[in-house]
Amino acid sequence: MDNNINETEWSGHNNAKDLLRSRIWAQLTKRHVAIGETIGHIPNFLGAEQAADQLAQSPLWQKAKVIKCNPDTAQIPVRLRALRDGKRLYMAVPRLTQERCFVDLTASNLASRGIDPASAAPHVEALKFGNLVTFEEMQPIDLVVTGCVAVSKYGGRTGKGAGFADLELGILRQLSLVRPDTPIVTTIHPLQIVDHTQLPMLVHDWSLTLIATPDEVIQTVFSGPQPEGLNWEQIRPEQLKTIPILRRLKQFRSSGRA
Repeated sequence: MDNNINETEWSGHNNAKDLLRSRIWAQLTKRHVAIGETIGHIPNFLGAEQAADQLAQSPLWQKAKVIKCNPDTAQIPVRLRALRDGKRLYMAVPRLTQERCFVDLTASNLASRGIDPASAAPHVEALKFGNLVTFEEMQPIDLVVTGCVAVSKYGGRTGKGAGFADLELGILRQLSLVRPDTPIVTTIHPLQIVDHTQLPMLVHDWSLTLIATPDEVIQTVFSGPQPEGLNWEQIRPEQLKTIPILRRLKQFRSSGRA
C-alpha cells in the first residue's frame, strides 16, 4: 500500500485523511478514470455525466426545488441538470471571500438573457452569468450536493482538505437555510468509495444521505444527527480572517444573538 502523502496547501490538519486522499488521487490516475489533475482537487472522473443522471432519477432530486451545489468541475453535469430541470441553483463563491458569497442561477433568468444553461454550468461562467446574493436573499435549500475525494456507505466523506464544504453547511444550518433533515448527496466514481473504518464519523462531521455513481444510487446507512451549526472550535484563524460571514456570525454569537 502506498503511504506517500501528496502535499497540498491544505495538508497537515489530519494525517490519516491526507493519506487517504493521496491514495484515492493516485488510484484514479493509475486506473485512467481521472480527467485532468487530481491532487489538491475534487477529482473529475469518467462517468460524471452518468452519475448526475443517476442522481436526477432519485426521489430526493425530483422533489427538490432549490439545490446548493459545489463549484467543482466534477459536478458541472449536476449543475447543468439542475438548471435544465427547472430548479433554483445556488453555488458558493470559491473560498467564500465575498459578502455576497453565493451565486443564484435559474434557467428562466438565463433564458431571458439568451444564455444557454450549458454555458452557465462551469463555475467561472456561473460567476459571470449568475446573480451574487447574500444569505438574507437566499431561499431554504432542499438538497445539498457536495464534492468529495472519498466517501463511505456509512455516510462518511472527505473533500480536498480545505474545509469549505463543512463551513458552508455550518453557516447555512446556522442561518436555517439548511434543516436538520436536508439531504446531502454527492456524485463520485466507484473507486472513491472506501470502507467506513477509513472515514470514521466524528461529532462535528456532516454525513452523506446518498451517493450517486455512474452505475447506481447508494443510500447511506448512517442515521445519526447532523451538526447543529458551525463548530467554532474547528474554524482556523485564516478562515476567520478571509471569510466575512464568519466574522459577522461570530459577532452575533459574542453578543448573544446567534
